[in-house]
Amino acid sequence: MSETRILLASLLKPINDTRMYEKLGVSASKLTGTEIHIAGFQAPIPATAPANVYFHPIFDFKRLSLGRLLAQRKYKQLLHQLKPDLIIACTHELLGASRHYCKKYGARLMYDVQENYTLNLTSQQNYPPLLRQLLALGVARSEKNAAPGITHFLLAEESYALELPFLPEGKYTVIGNKYKPAPGYTLPATPVQLKQQPLRLLYSGTIAEVYGVFEAVSLAEALHQLEPSTTLTIIGYSSRSQTLNQLQERIKGKSFITLIGGDRLVPHQQILQSIKESNLGLLPYQPHPSTKHCIPTKLYEYMAYALPVLVQQNPLWQSITEAYQAGISIDFRQARPQELLPRIWQGLFYTSGIPADIFWEAEEAKLLQIVKDALSSNPKV
Repeated sequence: MSETRILLASLLKPINDTRMYEKLGVSASKLTGTEIHIAGFQAPIPATAPANVYFHPIFDFKRLSLGRLLAQRKYKQLLHQLKPDLIIACTHELLGASRHYCKKYGARLMYDVQENYTLNLTSQQNYPPLLRQLLALGVARSEKNAAPGITHFLLAEESYALELPFLPEGKYTVIGNKYKPAPGYTLPATPVQLKQQPLRLLYSGTIAEVYGVFEAVSLAEALHQLEPSTTLTIIGYSSRSQTLNQLQERIKGKSFITLIGGDRLVPHQQILQSIKESNLGLLPYQPHPSTKHCIPTKLYEYMAYALPVLVQQNPLWQSITEAYQAGISIDFRQARPQELLPRIWQGLFYTSGIPADIFWEAEEAKLLQIVKDALSSNPKV
């Protein structure tokens, strides 16, 4: 009996992406009799990948370029080469080709909805205004047209169930971006108290204005004035050269601020190492329609390592940090450092330990059942 082939594909995410590969891909590889194929942007192939996981780094282009259009041709060629039984499309741009293939060859299609793309396009400033509207209309049309042919939708956020009009009732499941323990992970000691420790601040993940990178710098500067031993590590990638140039200019000559990555993707393991080496995580997300109902993946990561956090005021995030004594909710633009510093030093965090529901295990169980159901409904398998 031939192996059942499952293809996970994204146009923009690297082949070693945390969600597509480490979570969805590795979890699916536990199903017996399966080959897992990961197609995405060029990146180092993970050395510790399971034996039944194969990588296809077929995409490599600039954000706005002819190469992005030609990527569709590469993807179609890969589909006909692999002949997958199940496709999990991890980006809207691959829905059209995936749906056409599945309709022609009787395969099953699932859509991993990682973002509310239309809301992101219309509310963020990544493109000129007219182009933003045109792109948003195109995405909305693509998702709506593909929806009838999609076996199941995986939602990275609970809020998407209310926000996305194309979701059919009963055909979606929330698979959150919970923390999947890295090899060698052990539960950290709790509770945590910083007392008079030098502050080692951390900003990790996507470097962007909407995620508050400049507010992180401003807070670090103010705390450094009060307590000169304060440092800030910024680790992650910026897709906008303008933002990166502005950040580099802003931190020039400030030895207490370290930038890692910036113009290149940073391996997830390196980000986790920075979490271990820090003692205060920053989530300075600025109030914005595209993020206010989403739970940042880094919040789960910080909590898994018992890292106290400073999080932007938001009812959803505050409910989580308060429930587990994980940190302090502030308005980053209005915070008074001379009042904040004593609160940080005097706080007692994670008094009930690390919560079990921040980990990937329960999400994996849901995912595996959904994949089994999708494959069982495929007459080819």
